Amino acid sequence: VQLQASGGGLVQAGGSLRLACAASGRAAEKYAVTWFRQAPGKEREFVAAIMWGGQLTSYGDNVKGRFTISIDNAKITVHLQMNSLQFGDTAVYYCAAREIWPPSRSPDAYAHWGQGTQVTVSS
Repeated sequence: VQLQASGGGLVQAGGSLRLACAASGRAAEKYAVTWFRQAPGKEREFVAAIMWGGQLTSYGDNVKGRFTISIDNAKITVHLQMNSLQFGDTAVYYCAAREIWPPSRSPDAYAHWGQGTQVTVSS
């Protein structure tokens, strides 16, 4: 499966952004898709995950209640709606996929990655 992340940008604290991860390739719809983020000098951090079909989701504690992950099945795209953004949300955001649920919070468990998209929150 191939993944293409997009939607990053510069936003003020308290604002919103919507990221997209477009999937393509053989049996893309059978994968669970996970968003990670990595801030400078920090390890890659689990953000949220969704199983294709959209009924199973999981969120990191740092984003629960502010971020929402969803699927557009027709476009084979996973969205990450990010509201009430904080300076600490500044990072490069990556989407990754694997065939197993529940999602792993370890980046090492994922073989398929999209390129990162930069999210910068200004104070």
